[in-house]
Amino acid sequence: MPFWFAAWLALALPLAAQAFGFDDVATRARELAAVAYRAPAATLPPELRDLDYDAHRDIRFRPEQALWRAEKLPFELMFFHLGRNFQDPVRINTVDGNSVKRVEFDAAMFDYGNNKFDPTKLRNLGFAGFRVHFPVNKPGYKDEVLVFLGASYFRAVGKGQHYGLSARGLAVDTAAAQGEEFPRFSEFWIERPQPGATALTIFALLDSPRMSGAYRFVLTPGADTVMQVTARVYPREAIARLGIAPLNSMYAFGENQPGHDDYRPEVHDSDGLSVATAEGDWLWRPLLNPKRLLVTSFAAVNPKGFGLMQRDRAPTSYEDPEALYERRPSAWVEPVGNWGAGRVELVQIPTPDETNDNIVAYWVPDVAPAAKQAFDFAYRLHWSTLGTTPPSKGYVVQTRRGRGYVKQADGDINFVVDFDGPALRLLKPDTKLEAAVEVGSNAQLKEQNLFRNQVSGAWRMTVRIKRADASKPVELRAQIKQPTQGSITEIWSYIVPPEADKP
Repeated sequence: MPFWFAAWLALALPLAAQAFGFDDVATRARELAAVAYRAPAATLPPELRDLDYDAHRDIRFRPEQALWRAEKLPFELMFFHLGRNFQDPVRINTVDGNSVKRVEFDAAMFDYGNNKFDPTKLRNLGFAGFRVHFPVNKPGYKDEVLVFLGASYFRAVGKGQHYGLSARGLAVDTAAAQGEEFPRFSEFWIERPQPGATALTIFALLDSPRMSGAYRFVLTPGADTVMQVTARVYPREAIARLGIAPLNSMYAFGENQPGHDDYRPEVHDSDGLSVATAEGDWLWRPLLNPKRLLVTSFAAVNPKGFGLMQRDRAPTSYEDPEALYERRPSAWVEPVGNWGAGRVELVQIPTPDETNDNIVAYWVPDVAPAAKQAFDFAYRLHWSTLGTTPPSKGYVVQTRRGRGYVKQADGDINFVVDFDGPALRLLKPDTKLEAAVEVGSNAQLKEQNLFRNQVSGAWRMTVRIKRADASKPVELRAQIKQPTQGSITEIWSYIVPPEADKP
């Protein structure tokens, strides 16, 4: 073979066979950021736009129409119909090598139930989103393991889990006075899986008035479902409060907010925020349903991770066999590479019931990305049952608040906190431990105790404080220490929110 031909072939073949990939989506995102934002056109027919909840729910995808079912591939795709709260269509494509093909809407994919629509108004309608199916609970049945639906929201489950909290592509000005901006995934490209594949690759294009971005998700379902997320975002203008890897959850009430007129002891998708720092500290902040907006944060440099956890797995804690809160997954964000300096921000919003997500957690970098410039980040997102806990330390398993044996309210606030875990179980029975408790300037520590709970085997810490000003919050921090070794548990970090409703 002549040298010139071999050289030409080496250059030409990669170009001819080059598959669609992340850089292609990033190019589109960069081009979007260079021009003014164009909102999606409102083209949904009124009869779909004005559907009530039950009518929209009556529209169901026909499972036999699932993409890749006929080919008996390990993954299958099913699609969501537009209507009611989902009015902006997303474009969905499949990728097979260097071939990109759009998935066209077809009304025959759906069972419309009792709805009666003019078929001519359903042509070229598009989809609201999609879901991915893969067998995680038993062979031969493909479970629903991932959903992309609405704005940039997505959620996933692993073996034995039940849908709960959600993730988002990006959070922009969450809880800001001027209102939050919700970027949306406007187009997806999904790689056709090979026979026997255990992972699925999804690309997404994000767009909003001030942001555009490219995303790659590599989904690996299993006992714990893991998503490798790679993103490159382009701000159309500078944004000071950009939330990376946001998680959304719900906390209505629980053991640290007793007294609700509900037969269920607890109602929540997550019960705490966990943060692991580069220095080896682990922090646990129990969630609240505050009387007014409550925003707190933990500063860190190159954090090891953070997440919204559901640690209480006892069905008797919820008594809700339909909602199955004990099966809601925990979600853990594991940064890939150095994220630099910033903070994990926790937003807690008042909610009257469990129908609204009122908890948001995300990473805010100290140095905001510049306008028109690429900003890259990557992380692994773990959806798990056990959740992520300190590997060599004890951790909080419950936080309770109440008066206990005091018959009349005396203004004190009492807490009972249980620490458990393999590291504590391995301690000798005569091990000497102490609770290190800190209270802020707005409270006085009246009493503290630490002892082993002979019934559960956990270590129980009790704390009683007197708050000085009820219109201001109180921050508490506590951990268990061994005199010769220092801290042997994560840090319990609790916020007592203001009682007054005024700012």
